[in-house]
Amino acid sequence: MSARRLSRPGAALLRRLREPAPPQPERCTFCGQQVPQEHRHLVDTEEQSLTCVCTACGLLFQQPGAAGGRYRGVPDRYLAEPDHRFGEEQWAALGIPVETAFLFRNARQDRLVLLYPGPGGATESEPDEADWQAALGGSRLAAELEPDVEALLLRHPAASPVQCFLVPIDVCYELVGRLRRCWKGFDGGAEARAELDAFFARVAGRARAPRPEEVS
Repeated sequence: MSARRLSRPGAALLRRLREPAPPQPERCTFCGQQVPQEHRHLVDTEEQSLTCVCTACGLLFQQPGAAGGRYRGVPDRYLAEPDHRFGEEQWAALGIPVETAFLFRNARQDRLVLLYPGPGGATESEPDEADWQAALGGSRLAAELEPDVEALLLRHPAASPVQCFLVPIDVCYELVGRLRRCWKGFDGGAEARAELDAFFARVAGRARAPRPEEVS
């Protein structure tokens, strides 16, 4: 049987099938309005998940008692504490087996959650409360950390000091997604390390020291 050439419409269809589908625009979970690329998130404290929200709905859920307190707005502050000593001893106390992790408190379950970004997403661990207090309990960042919506983002590259920032929780999951897309091999490879360097540089550029009135 002789081969037949596809018609132009048929060839165009095959090209479209081979091409990845364009990303769908993100919409507000509550009103369905399309949201811009830079938009706010809420934490669903029952599902422990992030949900996209437009500005109007985000303001609505800032009202006390909205939705029975199930949804909490993610803040946009980035804090650093340059004068706090967080060294090898504190890092070892947390038992983190990789160079990057983030830690937050689950208020509903009243427990700490430690996550490590990697090729499969985020691996969860539950640090011992006493170890957490020994490592970070005396820091201003730990005192200021808001449950569910903020995290302590930690990095300890080889032969380099430990970096610690208080960041919005959605920033940590953004990092998880970025690393998952570019991870190669056992340790992530050069592309993942470059992504980490760039990501932490952006965080450091936005971070400020906590003001005295912020610390409870």
